[in-house]
Amino acid sequence: MSPSPFVSVIIPTYNRAAWLPGAVESVLAQTHRNFELIIVDDGSSDATARFVASLVHPIVYLRQDNKGPAAARNLGIKNARYDLLAFLDVDDRFVATKLARQVAAMAQRPDALISHTQEIWYRDGQQLNQKKNHRKNSGNIFAQSLKLCTVGMSTMMARRALFDGIGLLDEDLPCCEDYDFWLRASVSHDFLLIDEPLTIKNGGRPDQVSSQYRVGMDRFRIRAIAKLLEQHELSDEQYRLACEELVRKATVYGKGCIKHGKEDEGKSYLALADNVGRPPLG
Repeated sequence: MSPSPFVSVIIPTYNRAAWLPGAVESVLAQTHRNFELIIVDDGSSDATARFVASLVHPIVYLRQDNKGPAAARNLGIKNARYDLLAFLDVDDRFVATKLARQVAAMAQRPDALISHTQEIWYRDGQQLNQKKNHRKNSGNIFAQSLKLCTVGMSTMMARRALFDGIGLLDEDLPCCEDYDFWLRASVSHDFLLIDEPLTIKNGGRPDQVSSQYRVGMDRFRIRAIAKLLEQHELSDEQYRLACEELVRKATVYGKGCIKHGKEDEGKSYLALADNVGRPPLG
């Protein structure tokens, strides 16, 4: 029997020393023991380095100047030793069997380049029931991924071939870089769902990146869709769906800007919506 494959687990962190121990402990408690743990410190000024130095279990510790979550994850990918890669956001947690179940599922589907799991959601310490539009699916999730980010970064496991094929995360996006990545991945790849709650997601705190960009977050999703239309070969159906969602998002966002006194910004997004799918002049 061939040995169980190793997984590179990447934890990006920035000034989250209070949350990092719990994330690390959830990795070290995995029943699947073949893994390397990579902690990417995105320029923290708190006690992160001190905590990492106190760890007995061998880890890979990478530090860079503060460049954002996409750059931190990319640094982890570039330094990972193994074919299977998984991410864990510092405020999330793995269930003890997460890696084992995901490795086994992907071994049964060698054609699958990416998998994800169900999540248990907590906000302010209270467990939440997920909305229907966040329901996770297997197979072609392109249409669903246009609407919103339905794959949690901490739930995913991917083969290196996925990143070789579609590229790394977009470091020019300060937020919604995961939304952009799932869009690019779902253009040409099916997603394998392990239909078990193997990831614990904690949200609702003001120090999270998503909270910092809560107002106006859709402008980054608009940028991601526009980039997709410009840079990727889409089927006719994918192109139609992407155009429809870009028009919807740009219209809603533009009207919201005008309502809140940002008339010039609002008009620019409404003009974008009016011109989606039209060939350039000249």
